[in-house]
Amino acid sequence: MTKILTISFLLATTAAAAAQQERFYDASGRSIGTATTSGNVTTFRDASGRTTSTATTDSGGRTVIRDSSGRTIGTTSGPRR
Repeated sequence: MTKILTISFLLATTAAAAAQQERFYDASGRSIGTATTSGNVTTFRDASGRTTSTATTDSGGRTVIRDSSGRTIGTTSGPRR
């Protein structure tokens, strides 16, 4: 589920100018995690604050998604919006 949230949020966001945080909730209204963007890096954390993944976008619009251990789990390509 974390990977689905990560991909969904990544595809729905545009480039951020300053640190921004988005909180995610389940159907019962409980917080299940956050996504914080600073510069070109978005960090995803679970409800306990543990980092679950990061997404880094380069100047060409390519995004690399890594798990909490730093392993690449996905990439995207395309122009920045």
